[in-house]
Amino acid sequence: MSLIGIIASQNYPRSFTVDYLVIAGGGGAGFIGGGGGAGGYRCSVSGENSGGGSSAESSLTLAPSTNYTVTIGGGGTGGVSGTGATTGVDSVFSTITSSGGGTGGSAGATFNGGNGGSGGGAKRDGGTGGTGTANQGTNGGTTPNGDFRGASGGGGASTAGGGGTGGNANNETGGNGGNGIASSITGSSVTRGGGGGGYVEGANATPGTGGSGGGGNGQKQSNSGSAGTVNTGGGGGGGNPSGGNGGSGVVILRYPSSITITIGAGLTGTESAASGGYKRATITAGSGNVSWS
Repeated sequence: MSLIGIIASQNYPRSFTVDYLVIAGGGGAGFIGGGGGAGGYRCSVSGENSGGGSSAESSLTLAPSTNYTVTIGGGGTGGVSGTGATTGVDSVFSTITSSGGGTGGSAGATFNGGNGGSGGGAKRDGGTGGTGTANQGTNGGTTPNGDFRGASGGGGASTAGGGGTGGNANNETGGNGGNGIASSITGSSVTRGGGGGGYVEGANATPGTGGSGGGGNGQKQSNSGSAGTVNTGGGGGGGNPSGGNGGSGVVILRYPSSITITIGAGLTGTESAASGGYKRATITAGSGNVSWS
Protein backbone atom coordinates (compact mmCIF):
# COMPACT_ATOMS: atom_id res chain seq x y z
CA MET A 1 0.00 0.00 0.00
CA SER A 2 1.26 3.50 -0.81
CA LEU A 3 2.02 6.03 1.93
CA ILE A 4 -1.12 7.96 0.93
CA GLY A 5 -3.19 4.78 1.25
CA ILE A 6 -1.74 4.02 4.70
CA ILE A 7 -2.54 7.54 5.95
CA ALA A 8 -6.06 7.37 4.51
CA SER A 9 -6.73 4.01 6.14
CA GLN A 10 -5.58 5.36 9.51
CA ASN A 11 -7.70 8.53 9.38
CA TYR A 12 -10.86 7.37 7.60
CA PRO A 13 -13.22 5.45 9.89
CA ARG A 14 -14.02 1.86 8.95
CA SER A 15 -17.10 2.04 11.14
CA PHE A 16 -18.67 4.37 13.70
CA THR A 17 -21.46 4.38 16.26
CA VAL A 18 -24.71 6.30 15.90
CA ASP A 19 -27.24 6.93 18.66
CA TYR A 20 -30.80 7.56 17.56
CA LEU A 21 -34.19 8.83 18.62
CA VAL A 22 -36.86 7.59 16.20
CA ILE A 23 -40.45 8.76 16.81
CA ALA A 24 -43.39 7.90 14.55
CA GLY A 25 -46.35 10.09 13.70
CA GLY A 26 -49.06 10.41 16.36
CA GLY A 27 -52.54 8.98 15.89
CA GLY A 28 -55.54 11.09 14.93
CA ALA A 29 -58.20 11.67 17.60
CA GLY A 30 -61.84 10.66 17.44
CA PHE A 31 -65.01 12.59 16.64
CA ILE A 32 -66.81 13.00 19.97
CA GLY A 33 -64.08 10.60 20.90
CA GLY A 34 -60.80 9.55 22.38
CA GLY A 35 -57.38 11.09 22.09
CA GLY A 36 -54.89 9.71 19.60
CA GLY A 37 -51.98 7.61 20.81
CA ALA A 38 -48.42 8.91 20.57
CA GLY A 39 -46.16 7.62 17.84
CA GLY A 40 -43.80 4.81 18.77
CA TYR A 41 -40.71 6.03 20.66
CA ARG A 42 -37.34 4.27 20.28
CA CYS A 43 -34.10 5.62 21.75
CA SER A 44 -30.53 4.33 22.12
CA VAL A 45 -29.03 7.07 24.33
CA SER A 46 -27.41 5.48 27.39
CA GLY A 47 -29.26 6.28 30.61
CA GLU A 48 -32.48 7.25 28.81
CA ASN A 49 -35.57 5.20 27.99
CA SER A 50 -37.44 3.88 25.03
CA GLY A 51 -41.23 3.83 25.18
CA GLY A 52 -43.37 1.78 27.53
CA GLY A 53 -40.85 1.93 30.38
CA SER A 54 -38.15 -0.01 28.54
CA SER A 55 -34.44 0.76 28.75
CA ALA A 56 -32.49 2.37 25.93
CA GLU A 57 -31.80 0.14 22.95
CA SER A 58 -28.39 -0.63 21.47
CA SER A 59 -26.66 1.95 19.30
CA LEU A 60 -26.06 1.14 15.63
CA THR A 61 -22.61 0.50 14.16
CA LEU A 62 -22.54 1.89 10.63
CA ALA A 63 -20.10 2.21 7.75
CA PRO A 64 -18.99 5.37 5.93
CA SER A 65 -20.07 6.09 2.34
CA THR A 66 -23.12 3.85 2.75
CA ASN A 67 -26.75 4.88 2.31
CA TYR A 68 -29.17 4.38 5.20
CA THR A 69 -32.91 4.88 4.84
CA VAL A 70 -34.77 7.57 6.81
CA THR A 71 -38.53 8.12 6.74
CA ILE A 72 -40.40 10.66 8.86
CA GLY A 73 -43.93 9.48 9.63
CA GLY A 74 -46.79 11.96 9.31
CA GLY A 75 -49.52 12.33 11.90
CA GLY A 76 -52.86 10.59 11.47
CA THR A 77 -56.02 12.50 10.51
CA GLY A 78 -58.69 13.27 13.09
CA GLY A 79 -62.10 11.65 12.78
CA VAL A 80 -65.30 13.40 11.65
CA SER A 81 -68.95 12.35 11.77
CA GLY A 82 -69.29 8.87 10.29
CA THR A 83 -65.56 8.53 9.57
CA GLY A 84 -62.95 7.30 12.01
CA ALA A 85 -59.51 8.77 12.59
CA THR A 86 -56.42 7.38 10.90
CA THR A 87 -53.28 5.88 12.39
CA GLY A 88 -49.99 7.77 12.43
CA VAL A 89 -47.33 6.76 9.90
CA ASP A 90 -44.23 4.75 10.86
CA SER A 91 -40.82 6.44 11.10
CA VAL A 92 -37.68 4.58 10.04
CA PHE A 93 -33.92 4.86 10.45
CA SER A 94 -31.92 2.00 8.95
CA THR A 95 -33.10 -1.16 10.79
CA ILE A 96 -35.12 0.80 13.39
CA THR A 97 -38.87 1.23 12.79
CA SER A 98 -41.20 3.04 15.17
CA SER A 99 -44.92 2.32 14.77
CA GLY A 100 -47.48 5.05 14.13
CA GLY A 101 -49.75 6.05 17.00
CA GLY A 102 -53.17 4.42 17.38
CA THR A 103 -56.45 6.18 16.59
CA GLY A 104 -58.88 7.61 19.10
CA GLY A 105 -62.30 5.94 19.04
CA SER A 106 -65.05 7.88 17.21
CA ALA A 107 -68.82 8.05 17.70
CA GLY A 108 -70.60 6.42 14.77
CA ALA A 109 -67.42 4.75 13.53
CA THR A 110 -64.86 2.77 15.55
CA PHE A 111 -65.76 3.05 19.24
CA ASN A 112 -62.59 1.48 20.60
CA GLY A 113 -59.15 3.05 20.49
CA GLY A 114 -56.82 1.75 17.79
CA ASN A 115 -53.56 -0.10 18.40
CA GLY A 116 -50.24 1.51 17.53
CA GLY A 117 -46.95 2.75 18.92
CA SER A 118 -49.14 3.94 21.78
CA GLY A 119 -52.82 3.00 21.80
CA GLY A 120 -55.62 5.48 21.17
CA GLY A 121 -58.29 6.31 23.76
CA ALA A 122 -61.86 4.99 23.60
CA LYS A 123 -64.82 7.18 22.61
CA ARG A 124 -67.21 8.58 25.24
CA ASP A 125 -70.01 6.41 26.70
CA GLY A 126 -68.07 3.16 26.53
CA GLY A 127 -65.19 1.55 24.70
CA THR A 128 -61.79 -0.09 25.12
CA GLY A 129 -58.45 1.66 24.72
CA GLY A 130 -55.99 0.57 22.05
CA THR A 131 -52.85 -1.40 22.83
CA GLY A 132 -49.37 0.09 22.60
CA THR A 133 -46.39 -1.67 21.02
CA ALA A 134 -43.86 -3.27 23.38
CA ASN A 135 -40.77 -1.09 23.95
CA GLN A 136 -42.40 1.80 22.07
CA GLY A 137 -45.40 3.07 24.01
CA THR A 138 -48.38 2.44 26.29
CA ASN A 139 -52.11 1.71 26.12
CA GLY A 140 -54.95 4.13 25.52
CA GLY A 141 -57.58 4.75 28.19
CA THR A 142 -60.81 2.74 28.49
CA THR A 143 -64.19 4.47 28.96
CA PRO A 144 -66.82 2.89 31.27
CA ASN A 145 -70.20 2.05 29.73
CA GLY A 146 -73.08 4.44 30.40
CA ASP A 147 -74.35 7.83 29.29
CA PHE A 148 -72.21 10.94 29.71
CA ARG A 149 -68.88 9.34 30.29
CA GLY A 150 -66.06 11.47 28.96
CA ALA A 151 -63.90 10.01 26.21
CA SER A 152 -60.50 8.61 27.17
CA GLY A 153 -56.99 9.85 26.55
CA GLY A 154 -54.47 8.33 24.19
CA GLY A 155 -51.40 6.56 25.51
CA GLY A 156 -48.10 8.41 25.74
CA ALA A 157 -44.57 7.07 25.39
CA SER A 158 -44.14 6.75 29.18
CA THR A 159 -47.64 6.56 30.75
CA ALA A 160 -51.01 5.20 29.66
CA GLY A 161 -53.97 7.36 28.72
CA GLY A 162 -56.56 8.15 31.38
CA GLY A 163 -60.14 6.90 31.31
CA GLY A 164 -63.13 9.21 30.94
CA THR A 165 -65.46 9.64 33.93
CA GLY A 166 -68.73 11.34 34.90
CA GLY A 167 -72.41 10.82 35.49
CA ASN A 168 -74.07 13.70 33.62
CA ALA A 169 -73.19 16.04 30.81
CA ASN A 170 -71.82 18.73 33.10
CA ASN A 171 -69.65 16.76 35.47
CA GLU A 172 -68.03 14.34 33.05
CA THR A 173 -64.28 14.55 32.51
CA GLY A 174 -62.25 13.51 29.52
CA GLY A 175 -59.26 11.29 30.15
CA ASN A 176 -55.87 12.95 29.99
CA GLY A 177 -53.32 11.87 27.43
CA GLY A 178 -50.36 9.85 28.67
CA ASN A 179 -47.04 11.63 29.13
CA GLY A 180 -44.04 11.45 26.83
CA ILE A 181 -40.34 10.97 27.55
CA ALA A 182 -37.53 13.50 27.88
CA SER A 183 -34.35 13.02 25.84
CA SER A 184 -31.12 15.02 25.76
CA ILE A 185 -29.87 13.55 22.48
CA THR A 186 -29.65 17.08 21.00
CA GLY A 187 -27.74 18.40 24.03
CA SER A 188 -30.89 19.89 25.62
CA SER A 189 -33.67 18.00 27.39
CA VAL A 190 -36.87 17.91 25.32
CA THR A 191 -40.01 15.85 26.03
CA ARG A 192 -41.77 14.18 23.10
CA GLY A 193 -44.38 11.47 22.56
CA GLY A 194 -47.44 12.71 24.50
CA GLY A 195 -50.91 11.21 24.03
CA GLY A 196 -54.00 13.26 23.10
CA GLY A 197 -56.73 14.21 25.57
CA GLY A 198 -60.33 12.96 25.41
CA TYR A 199 -63.51 14.85 24.43
CA VAL A 200 -66.47 15.76 26.69
CA GLU A 201 -69.95 16.99 25.80
CA GLY A 202 -71.28 19.34 28.51
CA ALA A 203 -70.65 23.07 28.52
CA ASN A 204 -69.36 22.89 32.11
CA ALA A 205 -67.55 19.58 31.74
CA THR A 206 -63.77 19.19 31.72
CA PRO A 207 -62.04 17.81 28.63
CA GLY A 208 -58.83 15.84 28.88
CA THR A 209 -55.49 17.58 28.49
CA GLY A 210 -52.79 16.40 26.16
CA GLY A 211 -49.87 14.57 27.72
CA SER A 212 -46.51 16.28 28.13
CA GLY A 213 -44.50 15.97 24.95
CA GLY A 214 -46.84 17.33 22.31
CA GLY A 215 -50.20 15.67 22.98
CA GLY A 216 -53.17 17.71 21.74
CA ASN A 217 -55.83 18.85 24.18
CA GLY A 218 -59.34 17.42 24.08
CA GLN A 219 -62.23 19.85 23.62
CA LYS A 220 -65.97 20.08 24.38
CA GLN A 221 -69.15 20.74 22.40
CA SER A 222 -68.61 22.71 19.18
CA ASN A 223 -64.81 22.72 19.23
CA SER A 224 -62.47 20.62 17.13
CA GLY A 225 -59.74 18.81 18.99
CA SER A 226 -56.24 20.26 19.16
CA ALA A 227 -53.56 18.77 16.94
CA GLY A 228 -50.50 17.04 18.31
CA THR A 229 -47.34 19.12 18.06
CA VAL A 230 -45.25 18.61 14.92
CA ASN A 231 -42.05 16.56 15.23
CA THR A 232 -43.02 15.15 18.64
CA GLY A 233 -45.27 12.27 17.57
CA GLY A 234 -47.98 13.68 19.85
CA GLY A 235 -51.51 12.29 19.54
CA GLY A 236 -54.41 14.54 18.55
CA GLY A 237 -57.10 15.63 21.03
CA GLY A 238 -60.73 14.53 20.75
CA GLY A 239 -63.29 17.06 19.52
CA ASN A 240 -66.50 17.91 17.65
CA PRO A 241 -66.94 18.52 14.68
CA SER A 242 -63.55 16.83 14.27
CA GLY A 243 -60.80 15.20 16.26
CA GLY A 244 -57.34 16.71 16.15
CA ASN A 245 -54.66 15.45 13.80
CA GLY A 246 -51.62 13.67 15.19
CA GLY A 247 -48.24 15.39 15.21
CA SER A 248 -45.55 14.30 12.77
CA GLY A 249 -42.58 12.24 13.93
CA VAL A 250 -38.87 12.96 13.91
CA VAL A 251 -35.50 11.20 13.60
CA ILE A 252 -32.54 12.59 15.56
CA LEU A 253 -29.06 11.10 15.15
CA ARG A 254 -25.91 11.61 17.25
CA TYR A 255 -22.48 10.58 15.97
CA PRO A 256 -18.75 11.42 16.38
CA SER A 257 -17.77 14.99 15.59
CA SER A 258 -15.00 13.75 13.27
CA ILE A 259 -17.50 12.80 10.56
CA THR A 260 -20.16 14.68 8.58
CA ILE A 261 -23.59 13.56 7.47
CA THR A 262 -25.04 14.00 4.00
CA ILE A 263 -28.82 14.37 4.13
CA GLY A 264 -30.12 13.20 0.78
CA ALA A 265 -32.82 14.43 -1.56
CA GLY A 266 -36.34 14.03 -0.28
CA LEU A 267 -35.41 14.74 3.34
CA THR A 268 -35.54 17.96 5.36
CA GLY A 269 -32.96 18.20 8.10
CA THR A 270 -30.00 20.00 9.62
CA GLU A 271 -26.66 19.06 11.17
CA SER A 272 -25.49 20.86 14.32
CA ALA A 273 -22.00 22.14 15.02
CA ALA A 274 -19.75 19.79 16.97
CA SER A 275 -20.28 19.88 20.74
CA GLY A 276 -19.07 17.54 23.46
CA GLY A 277 -17.44 15.25 20.90
CA TYR A 278 -20.64 14.83 18.85
CA LYS A 279 -22.58 16.24 15.95
CA ARG A 280 -26.35 15.81 15.71
CA ALA A 281 -28.66 15.62 12.72
CA THR A 282 -32.35 16.43 13.18
CA ILE A 283 -34.52 15.21 10.30
CA THR A 284 -38.05 16.58 10.33
CA ALA A 285 -39.77 15.56 7.10
CA GLY A 286 -39.61 13.35 4.02
CA SER A 287 -38.16 10.05 2.95
CA GLY A 288 -34.72 9.35 1.53
CA ASN A 289 -31.18 8.34 2.43
CA VAL A 290 -28.41 9.61 4.66
CA SER A 291 -24.70 8.76 4.59
CA TRP A 292 -21.52 9.84 6.39
CA SER A 293 -17.99 10.71 5.38
